[in-house]
Amino acid sequence: MLLFLLTKTKLTMISFNKIVNKLCKKCGNIVFLTDIFEIIDPEQKAWNRTKLNKIVYRLKNEWYIIPLKNGVYIIPDAQDQQLNIIDLIDKYYLRLLKKYITKEVGSQYFISGKKALEIHMRDYSLPEKIYICNRTLNKKIKIWSYEIIFKTISWKEEQKKINLYSRFSQYHKLINIEWIDFKIAWLEHALLEWALIWESYNGVDVSLVQKCMKKFSRVFDEDIFREIGRYKYILAFNRLKELSKNTHMSRYYVFLDIIKRNGNLFIGEGVRAI
Repeated sequence: MLLFLLTKTKLTMISFNKIVNKLCKKCGNIVFLTDIFEIIDPEQKAWNRTKLNKIVYRLKNEWYIIPLKNGVYIIPDAQDQQLNIIDLIDKYYLRLLKKYITKEVGSQYFISGKKALEIHMRDYSLPEKIYICNRTLNKKIKIWSYEIIFKTISWKEEQKKINLYSRFSQYHKLINIEWIDFKIAWLEHALLEWALIWESYNGVDVSLVQKCMKKFSRVFDEDIFREIGRYKYILAFNRLKELSKNTHMSRYYVFLDIIKRNGNLFIGEGVRAI
């Protein structure tokens, strides 16, 4: 009997050590609780959930994993134990972002809106909000002060809602940021997305749009603007038209023509809605 108990204890310790060894091979990465369960029980046997949770608790208690939020963990490297939770989130933000994107929508996405526009301007700072356009998912994920917002793109035609992801997904490019590849909306689409969703009534600074239009005015692809304008973004085109009036008259007339060809819906002259 004693031999049986010793053998059982030894097997349990070996099992835990194997778990730790597998985790250590992934140092410096983000894992979800489901990833840890797969390491603990790769054959997906019908374990008791309480036993699994006890192992996860021990892993946390012995600093083999550091929780960021419920069900999300860092497998720390040697320096991470010296960092507070805010610094850890900042350090691992891009890996966490890619992990969530892969989990939620796989490869069917592109980053759009303000952050995409900033990336085109070579600003790689961490955004408070980031918009992930995709085919099927509308969801917000909050991680301390950061938000990852998954959003679909749709359009109504004759009272029928049409998903536009397949039509717009071609307008993206692959950009590597800190050795991680992200799909980023092309400049023209990113500009329209941000011009559409900025919260003007809260006094959001429009200087990013103005700087972008000034920097890239000569390289914008008019055909992309016209193709996208067939489906939506009339509010965005109105805003860009107004911002272009005194600085980029050639662009002003392009945006004006797009509005006329796609419903003739004007928000008004001057700075209304900006």
